[in-house]
Amino acid sequence: MYSIVAVCTGNICRSPMAELALRRAFEAAGLAERVRIDSAGVSDEELGNPVDPRAGDLLRREGLDASRHAAQVFDPVRFDDRDLVLALDVVHWRRLRALAPDGSAAAKVRLLREFDPAVEDLEHDDLGIYDPWYGGPEDFETTYGMIAAAVPGVVRAVARELGADRDSAQDAGRA
Repeated sequence: MYSIVAVCTGNICRSPMAELALRRAFEAAGLAERVRIDSAGVSDEELGNPVDPRAGDLLRREGLDASRHAAQVFDPVRFDDRDLVLALDVVHWRRLRALAPDGSAAAKVRLLREFDPAVEDLEHDDLGIYDPWYGGPEDFETTYGMIAAAVPGVVRAVARELGADRDSAQDAGRA
């Protein structure tokens, strides 16, 4: 089974949004039985907490249920059983690569927006998804839009690695 973890700061906004959007997209692609997705944070500040209410509201409007989410901290041992570690912002990417026990583990760390073809011309340091926690509902909408734009690229890349049917991966273009 291919395994993905999405990682942000506290695991209450960006990474749970990415986890649920990715899960839905892999289901739509017919790959749900072959791909496991979860999320975590690099900080323990929110450990055990549910998603931020603003993220929860947005996810409900998107038809996604985050009611069972409890924030967890990324444990470096996860490098052993994860194929892809998706950092939501550049600071997370740097932190995760620093936590990696070796070069092979560090190579698993990618920025989520690296999979969005609309931003392929941006510099790596410009591919982060900013933290909506400090803003209002419109910031959560913007953040979710950035996440959703990258999801089809993740599905296509994973489907290629799994040797899955290209048409089903194309159908997953909707986060």
